[in-house]
Amino acid sequence: MPLNVPNLLTWLRIIAIPLFIAILYFPEDWLNTQQANIVATVIFVAAAITDWFDGYLARRWNQTSAFGAFLDPVADKLMVAAALIVLVELGRTDAVVALIIIGREITISALREWMAHIGQSKNVAVSLLGKIKTTAQLVAIPFLLYDGVLFGVVNCRTTGRVLIWVAAILTLWSMFYYLKSAFSGEKTK
Repeated sequence: MPLNVPNLLTWLRIIAIPLFIAILYFPEDWLNTQQANIVATVIFVAAAITDWFDGYLARRWNQTSAFGAFLDPVADKLMVAAALIVLVELGRTDAVVALIIIGREITISALREWMAHIGQSKNVAVSLLGKIKTTAQLVAIPFLLYDGVLFGVVNCRTTGRVLIWVAAILTLWSMFYYLKSAFSGEKTK
């Protein structure tokens, strides 16, 4: 496992997961609900920014590695799944959304493993649609974590619920895209 700045940023993203979740459960006499929401949102957004930044630095500094390529999407999936589970428990999003998004991640991870096993991993390489799906999730979740009125005009719960459903639709679309790519490529080989 190469220890470099991009991999360190990915590890920090993973470490941030229990931190932003724990803050949402702090007792009211430590942080009131809105303060906890703000702190959790800031931590999540900072972690989400490192998702872009670690990949950028790895390419720019020529520090890409197989371990980094493995760990980066794992960190994303853990972060999104943890946030969704907490948001469902807090009543800020629907369980169906969480099931769609988490189910897709499990399905595509298994598909990628199987395709690698049969030597066809290029058929399920990361696509632009997959990156858009991840971006949609990483934009929607902070609105739901914040759960207040932003700048006196944006109802974050309503906006977040709309955006997370858009993310869920993109999630399904990307799943079908990957499945089609895998099976159409696998049949021709």
